Amino acid sequence: MVAVKKDKINGDALGTGRRKSSVARVRVRAGSGNITINSKPLSEYFANVQDQAAITQTLEAVEFGSKVDVIARVGGGGMTGQSGAVRMGLARALVSYDETLHEPLRDGSYLTRDSRMKERKKPGLRGARRGVQFSKR
Repeated sequence: MVAVKKDKINGDALGTGRRKSSVARVRVRAGSGNITINSKPLSEYFANVQDQAAITQTLEAVEFGSKVDVIARVGGGGMTGQSGAVRMGLARALVSYDETLHEPLRDGSYLTRDSRMKERKKPGLRGARRGVQFSKR
């Protein structure tokens, strides 16, 4: 089972999500459906509709759209990586909030860590794999 994490002071459910080089710390509390990321509303922080949908789909999968407030702090990486990190952190926080949500979130692969990372640059090459172009003369 997934470890249940709660805030000791006010009882918020906590979850940490990672994607590429982004890390998101998400807290879920009973509320009216407000989603706040780095002290900004969801639509203001993530301008791209795909990034917004990645987060709202998690709540829609368990029909919790207007029952909880989501507060996330995210850093590192780009916008797509950050939205993926918030999505995973939100799923983990929802499981901490209500353990019966574990199965639907797992079946929708919201709890699965996307382990794809950028490959490191190697010495003597221009990038991770591309070498220098051969010159005959």
